[in-house]
Amino acid sequence: MPITQSAKKALRQSVRRRAQNLARKDAYKKVVKEYRKLVASKKLDEAKAKLPAVYKALDKAAKTNAIKKNKASRLKSRLASLLVT
Repeated sequence: MPITQSAKKALRQSVRRRAQNLARKDAYKKVVKEYRKLVASKKLDEAKAKLPAVYKALDKAAKTNAIKKNKASRLKSRLASLLVT
């Protein structure tokens, strides 16, 4: 357990940040999973409507450093290409 005031504060911060990061990751993973399910079941109109929500979740996760910027970009590219093929 932390002894000094600064170590106690650092622990509180890291616990809170971990919770926020996990929530962001879960949010984008959930949306991506729903999107992939729509594409797999050939509901392309619904998938096309869902794409902005996917982009928003990925951008928010990247903006808050829950995931890296390039990972978000890569996922967006690959998910968008699912609609074309």
